[in-house]
Amino acid sequence: MATLATPVRRPLPLIRHSAALAVRSLIKTWRTPEALIDVTAQPALFLLIFVYIFGGAVSGSTHDYLQFLLPGILGQTIAFGAIAIGVNMNTDITKGVFDRFRAFPIPRLAPLLGAVLGDIVRYVVVTVSTLGMGYILGFRLQGGVFAALAGCALAVLFALCLSWLSVAVGMSVRTTGAVQGILFLLMMPLAFASNVFVDPATLPSWMQGFVKVNPLTHLVGAVRGLFLGTPVGDHVWWTLAWSLAFVVVFMPLALRIYRRKV
Repeated sequence: MATLATPVRRPLPLIRHSAALAVRSLIKTWRTPEALIDVTAQPALFLLIFVYIFGGAVSGSTHDYLQFLLPGILGQTIAFGAIAIGVNMNTDITKGVFDRFRAFPIPRLAPLLGAVLGDIVRYVVVTVSTLGMGYILGFRLQGGVFAALAGCALAVLFALCLSWLSVAVGMSVRTTGAVQGILFLLMMPLAFASNVFVDPATLPSWMQGFVKVNPLTHLVGAVRGLFLGTPVGDHVWWTLAWSLAFVVVFMPLALRIYRRKV
């Protein structure tokens, strides 16, 4: 029987502390809403530019191209949106925020896990803003409500897992500029050597091998099928496999770098 002198052990301290630090990230986002401009204005601009400038040439119809393009823009924006958490982690290290966390009686993984979980609001916002702009332009979901929700959930899950790559890079390099430069170079091939903008069959044969294994290709293929009610093939399973791979590889790496840094 516990007494007043006996410390009370609360279950799952990692989850509790991670949730508290996730709330901290959400408060930061709430106080600086301009930090969400890349996941609100960017997908809208990409849709407008690509649909009305390239839609007629690529698909013969801006409406048909919008149906094809929107899931791709969602995937691309999610990929580039993951850069922000790497920049934020690098900033926190530079300012000594993690030195303060080290003095707290919390699990070592909690600050990293809390930051990733707190970033979920960015991915929900980009999903809602992309679909909202798409509906204004004429995009319509054809796969049903549950399929659409599944597509949105898959996109957010993929983004959270991809965030660990950004966290690892953000904690490895010295400046925020270097974080942005490295992650931009990593995300560019994923976004453009994929099925985001065009049918992969129209790409050069030497590029198609990379396109077929590109994780963004599978994400966009899965979301496109769920949104439009077309066959998804094995894209969902490959997306889940890639998401697991990002966590298995980059979460331990980020934690190792974090321990060395602080």
